[in-house]
Amino acid sequence: MLENGMIVDGKYKILNKIGRGGMSTVYLAMNERANRQWAIKEIQKKGNRYYRTMREELLAETDILKRLDHPNLPKIADVLEYKDIFLIVMDYIEGRPLSLTLQEQGAQSQEVVVAWAKQLCDVLEYLHSRKPPIIYRDMKPANIMLRPDGRVMLIDFGTAREYKEEHVEDTICLGTVGYAAPEQFGGNGQTDARTDIFCLGRTLYHLLTGHNPCMPPYEIYPIRHWNSQLSSGLEEIIWKCVQNDPQERYQSCAELLYALEHYREFDVECKRQQQKKWRIFVCSAVCTLAFAAGAVGFRCAEEKTVRNSYERVMKEASSSVTREKQIANYRKAIALNPRKADAYELLLEKVFLTDDNFSQEEAAMMLEILQQRGMNKKDYLSVLESEQNAYGKVAFRIGIAYFYYYEGEGNKQLSGRWFVDAAKSETLEEHQRMRAKMLGKIAGYYAQLNRNDRAGDSKVTYREYWEDLTELTKGNIVAIDNEKTALVMYQELVYQIGQNADKFYAEGVKREEMSEQLEKVKERLRTDLTIQNRGAQKKIEKKKEELVKNISEVKTICTIRNR
Repeated sequence: MLENGMIVDGKYKILNKIGRGGMSTVYLAMNERANRQWAIKEIQKKGNRYYRTMREELLAETDILKRLDHPNLPKIADVLEYKDIFLIVMDYIEGRPLSLTLQEQGAQSQEVVVAWAKQLCDVLEYLHSRKPPIIYRDMKPANIMLRPDGRVMLIDFGTAREYKEEHVEDTICLGTVGYAAPEQFGGNGQTDARTDIFCLGRTLYHLLTGHNPCMPPYEIYPIRHWNSQLSSGLEEIIWKCVQNDPQERYQSCAELLYALEHYREFDVECKRQQQKKWRIFVCSAVCTLAFAAGAVGFRCAEEKTVRNSYERVMKEASSSVTREKQIANYRKAIALNPRKADAYELLLEKVFLTDDNFSQEEAAMMLEILQQRGMNKKDYLSVLESEQNAYGKVAFRIGIAYFYYYEGEGNKQLSGRWFVDAAKSETLEEHQRMRAKMLGKIAGYYAQLNRNDRAGDSKVTYREYWEDLTELTKGNIVAIDNEKTALVMYQELVYQIGQNADKFYAEGVKREEMSEQLEKVKERLRTDLTIQNRGAQKKIEKKKEELVKNISEVKTICTIRNR
């Protein structure tokens, strides 16, 4: 048992006890060297028959929290285990749980609750976008801390789990009765993001009405049953959250967030106008047709909600101040509609490639996003591939990112598959398809040169490589594509002559041919590479100067070898 004044692990001074549960105690501690306060959760081993289970749950909680970084989530500093106690050192969150606020004040105003709900949607969306997705599973007022600045913090990850695609249902069924979704208690499939939406809906119900869903009468009524002054739009939103069938709930927290931001638009007056139009339509059609049309209308409304939400998130991404927020918003947009190309493209161009560098970390994140699975169990890449127009654009941009900017090994080879796919796109612009074809061809050679087939013959000869390199650099590349493409083509030719002159010569390429090609490149740089864009001019001119210098060096090498 910890005591006031005790020093834990040589640095955490226990100040006082701040909380106690059935089997654990929470203390306020101070790291005097860092001048920072921490909360320490203590579990006693002695006399605790549930210790092993609790320890496993806490280890799972800390393992999850260590990998997370969000302003509405606490951070873990240490996990300490001694002979008699198990300790978790985490952020001390100044504030009080919303359960205590409800106990003292009763139902909260809808404006305040909606503000909290938006924060909770944001943190849940963050959890659901992890790889693999993290399902919180225990949303309730007692697990939400309200800070003095109005920010809410989600605490207690003891029941959280990672979504496992291969599982039909959860291995362990956990959650708080009254707030937990039906699927949390087995027999109704695996918990997923929609489970957290149900729990959040029940929590908002409690906060708005003051009626605890864990207490009699247990049934959930529309919130205006308890308070007629509450928004009918908000009532509709919460009612959708708490449907027993996950398919009838919001399918993502991004959708729910959009609805919360526009809940006033769902209010009665707006609905009355819609219902009036609907009644006129119904009166003019047979019942079966009216039913079918109603289903279509509902789907259209859902699609409109998703579309509007997508546009909002994209707008937020473009105006985000921090890189982290930009990434988060573009990822949200992709999750809302993985079939659209612009979120993928802008994530690459406006975030990853702004420094003319495609890092290994950024490349890994891009692949992670493409491999992420939506509610239909399909990964985003598969969904994107079903939309050829969008896929061609994204494949082209990823190919460019690898070919031009990737900092890791094998950038050309990695770009190849994307260029091959882009070149097949019938909807990609002609000059882009040509560019993809050219760059893909070059990329392909890197994987095939010096490799033999089963018969022992070379798959590609340096003679073939030479012919295609020179073919790719014919004509005015700037006119066909742009300055950057021209530069990379010329750089490639000059570099390969410098590196492989002997190999080209061994397969019948004359030294004079190589020198002639170098002179042609030098002339093209002078005549074709005129930069109109002032912003790009300085950078392009510098690269031209470097290339002209390289040409001179390579020509010297070829001349020496000729002697």
